[in-house]
Amino acid sequence: MNLFIIIVTNITLSLILVLIAFWLPQMNLYSEKANPYECGFDPTSSARLPFSMKFFLVAITFLLFDLEIALLLPLPWAIQTTNIVTMTTTAFILVTILSIGLSYEWAQKGLEWTE
Repeated sequence: MNLFIIIVTNITLSLILVLIAFWLPQMNLYSEKANPYECGFDPTSSARLPFSMKFFLVAITFLLFDLEIALLLPLPWAIQTTNIVTMTTTAFILVTILSIGLSYEWAQKGLEWTE
């Protein structure tokens, strides 16, 4: 009997939630809500518009520094190793190379979004 009550309760609650989910979005239907959202681009215009190269450069820069964080995350655990000098030197070299690359890109105005 308890199993039957649980099954009926679950089915009833599921049906109520499904009906609410289908009913609520149709209450406030207006043109902006009905349009598809395509990352800020107009979905009805031509799909062959070129992207700005700055977008790709900023994306690659983000990926490089995301990789830097991924490489430096194990550093606190690596401090417990027996060869601390090698570990610290390697981390310092990694951060130095990335800092030199960042300063070069900054000097070349690669991080400027507008020209």
